[in-house]
Formats: sequence, structure tokens, C-alpha cells
Amino acid sequence: MPDDIVQRAQAQWENVPRHVLERFVLEGFRARVLTTEGVRRLLGFESKVEVHAFFKAHEVSFYTLADLEHDRETNRRLGL
Repeated sequence: MPDDIVQRAQAQWENVPRHVLERFVLEGFRARVLTTEGVRRLLGFESKVEVHAFFKAHEVSFYTLADLEHDRETNRRLGL
């Protein structure tokens, strides 16, 4: 990349490689190419809680309609 572009990018995002990785991960998750576990591994997080906090910080929904339906079915089976 040209030096002037690199300098502007570094001024905007201190850690450009990490920024690019995070954008890749967010788009991959939105496109359903990456799972929550894949996101955790790629970003080096220790737990799903960290992944969920990352999604929340970037306004990405991680609770799907399928999750809701699964939870409803579980609640129904448990009589809740």
C-alpha cells in the first residue's frame, strides 16, 4: 500500500491489521460464514461472553430466530 494511505489508516485505526480482522469477522458472521465459535477463535477470545460483548459493541445481533424458537421449545418442555 502507498505510504500516505498506510499513515492515514494508522492515524484512524492504531492497529490496522486487527481492525481489518475484526471487519472480516463481522462480515463473515453476518453472512453466516463464521459461527460464534469461529469468531471466538479468530479473535483470540477465551469465552463466548467476550464474543457477545464484541458483537454488542459493534451492534451485531447474535441471538437468532432459531435461538428463540429453541428456547421456546425448551421452556415448553420444562413447563415454563
